[in-house]
Amino acid sequence: MIIQRKPEWLRKKVNRVEQAGMRQLLGELQLNTVCQQALCPNISECFSCGQATFLVLGTNCTRQCSFCNVEKSAPSPVDLNEPARVAEAVQRLKLSHVVITSPTRDDLPDGGASIYSATVSAIRSVSPGTRIELLIPDLLADPDSLRCVVASRPDIIGHNVETVPRLYHVRSGADYHRSLVVLQICAELAPEINTKSGIMLGMGEDAEEVAQVMRDLRAVGCRYLSIGQYLAPSREHYPVQEFVRPEAFERLRDVGMELGFSHVESGPYVRSSYHAGEYR
Repeated sequence: MIIQRKPEWLRKKVNRVEQAGMRQLLGELQLNTVCQQALCPNISECFSCGQATFLVLGTNCTRQCSFCNVEKSAPSPVDLNEPARVAEAVQRLKLSHVVITSPTRDDLPDGGASIYSATVSAIRSVSPGTRIELLIPDLLADPDSLRCVVASRPDIIGHNVETVPRLYHVRSGADYHRSLVVLQICAELAPEINTKSGIMLGMGEDAEEVAQVMRDLRAVGCRYLSIGQYLAPSREHYPVQEFVRPEAFERLRDVGMELGFSHVESGPYVRSSYHAGEYR
C-alpha cells in the first residue's frame, strides 16, 4: 500500500526566516547546497545553526534516480574557482566539521574527483582544524578517481548505497555491488580514513534485506552508517511505501552497533550529513 499522509513524528516545520543568514552567504559566494536541492526537511534546523552540506560541481545530475530531487539535465561546466569559495564559506562560518558532496557527473573523465581534491586542499589552507567529510558519487569505481579522492586526505569518505539491492531500479545507472567496491577501495587505500554509508527506509524493503546491507557494508570496512526515512520530494517521484516507526530505527541502531559499526545514526529525520560532526 502506498502511503501519502505523514504520521505525527514526521511533521517537522520548515521556516525560511531561520534560513535567511545562510541563504544570504550562499548567494554572495554563489554556492549550492544539497540541503536546498534535495528539499531536506532539516534545512531550517541546520541553516539556523550555521551548518550546510555544500554541493560542488553544479546542481544537475547525469543520472535519473527516481527518489532524488536534484535536477536531471545537462550539467554545467566545471567551475575551477568553486573550491576556493567553499573554503571561504567554511572559514566565515567557522565550521568545525563540513560535508562536501556533488551530483553524479558521469560526463567528466574523473567523475569530479579532482574538484573534490581541490576543495579539500582549499579548506585545509584557510581552516586547517576543520574536519572534512566527502560524500562522493560512485565515480564508476574508477581506481584512479578514487585514489585522487583518497590522496586529498579527508577525514571521512562517504558513499551511500541508499537502499537494498532488490530496489535498485530507483537508482538509474547505479549498481549495488559497485557501490560496495567504492567503499572497499577507499578503505583499502587508506584504512585510517573512516568510510561511511547511508540507507533510506520506507521504499519497500524488509528487515532481513536491511540487515544484509548492514552486513555487506561491514564486510567492506565501512565504519559509519546513517539510516533515515525516505520522503518523496513530490508525487512524481518514487512513492513512499511505509513510514517506519521511530522504535524500529532505534532497533536498527542497536543491530548496527552489534555488527561492529563505530557510529550509527538512525531515526526518521536522519540524513547522510545530519549531525555529521558527531560521528566518532
